[in-house]
Amino acid sequence: MGIPNERDIEPGEPLEKRPTTRDPNLVSWDGPDDPFNPKNWTFKQKWAATFVVSSFTFISPVSSSMVAPALGVISRDFGITSEIEAQLTLSIFVLAYAIGPLFLGPLSEIYGRTRVLQLSNLFYFAWNTGCGFAQDKGQLIAFRFLAGLGGSAPLAIGGGILSDCWKAEERGRAISIYSLAPLLGPAVGPIAGGFIAENTTWRWCFWSTSIVTILIQLSGIFFLRETYAPKLLREKADRLRKETGNSSLYTEWEAAGTDIIPLLKVSLVRPFRLLGTQPIVQVLSLYMAYIYGLMYLVLSTFPPLWENVYHEGVGIGGLNYISMGIGFFLGVQVCAPINDAIYRRLKKRNNGVGRPEFRVPLMLPGAIFVPVGLFWYGWSAQAHVHWIVPNIGVAIFCAGTIMGFQCIQTYIVDAYTRYAASAVGAATVLRSLAGFGFPLFAPYMYNALDYGWGNSLLGFVAIAIGLPAPFLLWKYGERLRGISKFAAGGGY
Repeated sequence: MGIPNERDIEPGEPLEKRPTTRDPNLVSWDGPDDPFNPKNWTFKQKWAATFVVSSFTFISPVSSSMVAPALGVISRDFGITSEIEAQLTLSIFVLAYAIGPLFLGPLSEIYGRTRVLQLSNLFYFAWNTGCGFAQDKGQLIAFRFLAGLGGSAPLAIGGGILSDCWKAEERGRAISIYSLAPLLGPAVGPIAGGFIAENTTWRWCFWSTSIVTILIQLSGIFFLRETYAPKLLREKADRLRKETGNSSLYTEWEAAGTDIIPLLKVSLVRPFRLLGTQPIVQVLSLYMAYIYGLMYLVLSTFPPLWENVYHEGVGIGGLNYISMGIGFFLGVQVCAPINDAIYRRLKKRNNGVGRPEFRVPLMLPGAIFVPVGLFWYGWSAQAHVHWIVPNIGVAIFCAGTIMGFQCIQTYIVDAYTRYAASAVGAATVLRSLAGFGFPLFAPYMYNALDYGWGNSLLGFVAIAIGLPAPFLLWKYGERLRGISKFAAGGGY
């Protein structure tokens, strides 16, 4: 046994959670250096967990976009004549991302991270494989939606796993890898999908990702251990009760009650409460939703641009998605080390007390790169200049996107430490709805405004939303967190 200590409690955890007297029946970590506490794991163990959960988070978005280059072939096979229906087969997967995290994130806070993640991934694997056997458009759309539900688990749970393992001043680099995965996936998918659709059948777009999913699932079985402290301590208390015969042993979280039905009600409602009552979650979700929607919109504009304007084949046209991957990679390489360095420096200036607002400074350059990249991409594409020029614009846009994502997700995890999975799940809702909806109106907007003014309109909105956000968050973030039970680590 042991009692809670300063190492166990994140900054902002309510004081009433910290016992003032030693209770011999309270089960906690065995001191500040208990090796079973995930925050005391070795860096090798922490990075193993980070890379495994990032792999889960990578493969699902690959599936979301891998069929993009094959939409024309799928439309011919299934007799799809409406452009909206064709885009729906692409984006219905992302619509499920808006639903799954609301349930899977809270469930991970009851049953543990790894169990929910592994079972959800098996659910995704089954339906994604089924997409390859679909016989009509109705089956394909339905199977894609169900696969998206299972594939949404890493988006909801990954932030919680990183919050469990990493201390605040170490967390930025880990979250940068995790944030890169769901953005790099949609860029990598169409590259492979283009060559698959051109040389085999579009059905292998699904079967190939299912094969990779099996390998990732096996890596999770061997290398991903449970990280959620309440579950680990609950298991420890159960073991000690059997060994000692003392039925009065309890953990800090069990003291609030162990009846599973009320616990499920509270946990499943929590993301809705966060999204409905927390201004921080609402504002950050809105901005993250916009740039995520823009990313999928850019994805949807690539096939017609490279095939119809630049007259490239499906396979060669798919190589242009490399520019998105380069932008994401460069954004991570620049942002990740600087993000943690800024946090440590500001924490030192603040008498050693960390604040989530110390993640805000790098949001500003990200908010600038997004519209700059959109303007560059749009006008160079409309002018039909050399293919490298619009690709540079896309890379700039993607670098700004990943910088914004890293800062926002790290801020949310830092602010809602104990309920990080629920908070990230709530933020994922609007983001996924935008990823679903933006490609649906893209054809109409570009038909009316062309690439130049169409992307300029999107860029102006990005300026209006993105530039004020860092200043407002820096000035009012602490005040908003101060009135939030959830941000304080409490809640219900």
